[in-house]
Amino acid sequence: MTEVLTYLDNSRKFMKPENHPLSVDRRSFLRHSSVAAAGLGFGAIPIIGAEKEKKKPEAETLVKTFYDSLSEEQKKAMCFPYDHKLRLKIENNWLITKILVEHYTKDQQAMIKEIFMGIHSEEYAEKVYDQVEWDSGLDGFEGGSSVAIFGIPGTGKFEFVLTGRHCTRRCDGDSNEGTAFGGPLFYGHAADSFNEKSDHKDNAYWYQAVRANEVYQMLDGKQRQSALCGKSRGEKGRATVKLTGKKKGLDGIRVGDMSGDQKGHVRKVLGDLMAPFREKDSKEALKLVEAGGLDNIHMAFYKEENIGEDEIWDVWQLEGPNMVCYFRGKPHVHAWMHIKKSV
Repeated sequence: MTEVLTYLDNSRKFMKPENHPLSVDRRSFLRHSSVAAAGLGFGAIPIIGAEKEKKKPEAETLVKTFYDSLSEEQKKAMCFPYDHKLRLKIENNWLITKILVEHYTKDQQAMIKEIFMGIHSEEYAEKVYDQVEWDSGLDGFEGGSSVAIFGIPGTGKFEFVLTGRHCTRRCDGDSNEGTAFGGPLFYGHAADSFNEKSDHKDNAYWYQAVRANEVYQMLDGKQRQSALCGKSRGEKGRATVKLTGKKKGLDGIRVGDMSGDQKGHVRKVLGDLMAPFREKDSKEALKLVEAGGLDNIHMAFYKEENIGEDEIWDVWQLEGPNMVCYFRGKPHVHAWMHIKKSV
């Protein structure tokens, strides 16, 4: 457990803007990111003056407040039974209801934004919000996003879902027991253009691929042969993150076949994947990953989807019996994540 929390803390420190390897030269990004990582010390981050800060309400509390503010007409349009099939739907660009955030009252819009911010880490919430704003184009966050509520907050199982372009987020108060983040997540970014260049300039999530490629650089020749695959799974909605329960026969190299230092770097990749999200959700996700067995995870890189043919792999994934983290960096970043206790 201590090890899990340590690599999560490390990743949050790595996420600070001054340490982001987001705009470094393509040929030297591995060297730059390694130097930056080495300088971090990889220790837990002390929270200075936290006792003096005014505590913000939990996102779940805001979901109930938002729900209580809804008119009957609004509820009919965007509230559903908890077990409705729409709850666990996921796509890379979709609206869960026809009511856009901008259609709510100003107070309700403010609550929706605070819920969104509250399910992300303090270190990364603004950057993630800016990414959603950017990818929504002229519509912005309010005009490019929609929300739905499943169940009744405060009375049992419930889930708040916000969707848009490059965005599917959930807030469920652990209603969906044994499922990280309340279900599958999607995030992405088209930073410089739809067809990003090989350096993925200013992409909010490219740092995750930087870390993953560091693992590839640590592999020897035989290991690279195992890790390098042809074409990835592609995107097929919810099927993209279907969990198989398999411990063998997955794409790529088994983490159990890596050396100790290589495994340690895989842990850092996992920490980076969790860093944008609030700490309690990230900790839960990492516990579930550990429960499925780090050694059972496979790491794959896909040579047929490589921008610039430079062997810095834009598309890669981590997959185990109870988790999938699929990072598709071509033509721009799409990232899918699904982690459960068991299948």
